[in-house]
Amino acid sequence: MTTVQPAPAKPDEDVSSITEAITRSRWAPFRSLIITVLNLTVFFTIWQLIALAEVINPLFFPKATAMFSAIYTGFADGIIGPELWHSVQNFTIGLIIASVIGIPLGLLMGGVRIVDLILSPYVWAMAALPRVALIPLLILILGFGNSMQLTIIVLSAVFPMMVNCMEGVKTVDPSLIRAGRVFGANGPQMYFKVILPFTLPFVISGINQGIARGLVGMLIGELLGGGGEGLGFLLDRAGDQFDAPMLYGTLLILAVLSVGLVQGMRWVERRAAPWRDQSRV
Repeated sequence: MTTVQPAPAKPDEDVSSITEAITRSRWAPFRSLIITVLNLTVFFTIWQLIALAEVINPLFFPKATAMFSAIYTGFADGIIGPELWHSVQNFTIGLIIASVIGIPLGLLMGGVRIVDLILSPYVWAMAALPRVALIPLLILILGFGNSMQLTIIVLSAVFPMMVNCMEGVKTVDPSLIRAGRVFGANGPQMYFKVILPFTLPFVISGINQGIARGLVGMLIGELLGGGGEGLGFLLDRAGDQFDAPMLYGTLLILAVLSVGLVQGMRWVERRAAPWRDQSRV
């Protein structure tokens, strides 16, 4: 019986496949950037064409060029800069405070049943409560101004973090816990070397949800809490003055801020948990 040997690969085919792989790897880091730029270009081009056709009243839907002009003028005249700095400063401080409180407490609730039984009713109640309902109470206690705005950011961001961390610990594979105990891991070692690496995606997801909820809390505090500062105040003033380009420009700044923070957390996740990204093409 004769066996048929496969035909050897041609040298030209090997060179072609290697060249194709090198080209693909060379452009891979820029793929997301190129797609994003093209996507945004098409989006704002369509926006501009719709505005020029006046399908919607220009009072409510300005041209994209008018919006970008309002953003440039706002920064050049010092209108947007101080308000943006106020919001970013408050939001950053509030998010740090929420992370320091929510992540450790959520991990503790997920790992210690008695703590979960005591605190979970309050955590779930506060997580479901609309933040706008707290504004009158916070104004009554803290008055108008920065303290109230900072508090509503913390209250908006802390509970999503807490809930995600708590649920993440509850999904840890029991075999990992048993393996850690077999190798003599104590309580702190179990948390830092077994539980925390496994729940890291839940922690990142909680922070992302905290960013989204915190931004909403920030705007609620600036819109309803007075003080006359922040991007929320800028939105309110643009609406009162029927300044549609500035209104849309402020919304665009908020969207860029939100997406930038979420993408930053995704970058942190890729560095801290690179195995999460291996299955993605």
